[in-house]
Amino acid sequence: MRNWLLPEYIEDVLPAEAARIEALRRTLLDLFRVHGYQYVIPPMLEYMESLITGVGHDLDLATFKVVDQLTGRLMGVRADMTPQAARIDAHLLNHQGITRLCYAGSVLRTKPDGLAQTREPLQLGAELYGHAGVASDIEIQCLLIKALQAIGIGQVHIDFSHVNIFGSLIESCQINPQLEQALYAALQSKDQSAVASLATGLDKSTREALLHLTELNGDKSILAKAVKLLPATPAVQHALDDLLNVSAALDDLGVTVSFDLSELRGYHYHSGIVFAAYAQGYKGPLALGGRYDEVGQSFGRARPATGFSLDLRGIATALPPAKSAMAIFAPVSDDKTLASKIDVLRADGYIVVQELVGVESSMTELNCNKKLEHYKSGWHVVEIEKH
Repeated sequence: MRNWLLPEYIEDVLPAEAARIEALRRTLLDLFRVHGYQYVIPPMLEYMESLITGVGHDLDLATFKVVDQLTGRLMGVRADMTPQAARIDAHLLNHQGITRLCYAGSVLRTKPDGLAQTREPLQLGAELYGHAGVASDIEIQCLLIKALQAIGIGQVHIDFSHVNIFGSLIESCQINPQLEQALYAALQSKDQSAVASLATGLDKSTREALLHLTELNGDKSILAKAVKLLPATPAVQHALDDLLNVSAALDDLGVTVSFDLSELRGYHYHSGIVFAAYAQGYKGPLALGGRYDEVGQSFGRARPATGFSLDLRGIATALPPAKSAMAIFAPVSDDKTLASKIDVLRADGYIVVQELVGVESSMTELNCNKKLEHYKSGWHVVEIEKH
């Protein structure tokens, strides 16, 4: 057994990629900051009750669990930072009005997922608490689009749905949880025959509406079709109005928008609009988000909430290969003017690597393409000649 091998789907991030990830992280957190989102750093470990409260069975399965040696209680290594942000808003900040939070940190999952197919994504996200209207959904979606554009991702595509459409149809029938879960799974796979079979015992209006959901996907024209095909209940009409408002708000942001009313990702967690961001040349979603008003109630303080998160490590992996920032080589010298020159260069953001006494280093390994030479009574940066 080779002791230096890492577990499956756990990887080191080497210098060039680590530098790029850190640069992307700084870019996005700075963007969030100027939009009023305050940075928080939740802990890696929490008691299981707070980590999975209100977010369903899926996150429970994704969470690594350990026993606290101090209390004997079961703890988990966070698999998602969103519930942690909701806990901070509900209990630590305790604001009555709007709260905007952002975060960036590693999470650990029992199985690989995302663009990088890793069990240790670097999750970065933004959450808005205290506003229940569609305006806050639009703010979050616009922030996501700006974030993707800021890190060089063009041709962004946002796919929307609204879990309350399916939720209101099911609620009107008062069906048992097993049938609800089976219908949910059939809609996710757009299996119309399975939906028809499962909905046999439901009233005609609900049965037809569930079948229509499997076909209501495409551009914003499907919202007009949905108005005609789905029951004209207040819940359905409100959901469709929200989706129409979102579509109009994003028209001028250089993105394409689509809708898939059978998409129920996070159905037991989300409570309104849900969305996923895609881009040409990338396999799978770049970011996921939506409204989750019920989570705050699970922490004892109901708060409307909406937000998004992305795996920064996965996005960096999917971008074109990173190039290491080149450095300037400085020789060993007691010359104070050299030390002063190095300080000036580093203050201006240049990487300067100084030679150590008694060690001959390869400038290639040091990633240096320039060096400091002394001539004309001063130190000057010159190109390293290639042989």
